[in-house]
Amino acid sequence: MTRNSARPTVTARPASPCPCGLDASYRDCCGRLHSGQAAAPTAERLMRSRFSAFAVRDAAYLLRTWHSTTRPSGIEFEPDQQWTRLEIVGATDGSAFHTEGMVEFRAHYRLHGHTDSQHEVSRFVREDALWVYLGEATA
Repeated sequence: MTRNSARPTVTARPASPCPCGLDASYRDCCGRLHSGQAAAPTAERLMRSRFSAFAVRDAAYLLRTWHSTTRPSGIEFEPDQQWTRLEIVGATDGSAFHTEGMVEFRAHYRLHGHTDSQHEVSRFVREDALWVYLGEATA
């Protein structure tokens, strides 16, 4: 999900539907997390907010929600890639009562006129009491 340009270049209007797929406006959903007004209460909500951050190209949020031991030095976005839909396949743990969780998802996108998806099982942990992305789960 990373490639070309660390600065957001795609904006989501506050009243537009949230890219994460929940039935809420961007302002009332992931926009609150991206702006720092709220923190993700579960691993799945963090996954959704990170997908939205890719969709609006918010590198600062992605880096802020990446575990300190696996965080890259920067994010580059593919300029022609448009993230179109997030499908949550399943989640294990990751609630307000857990310290670890996994979320399996398919992130759908359009690139150079073709549609495709990225399938991953992501690992999330709490760092300084906040959910963060640790990395892709390995078998």
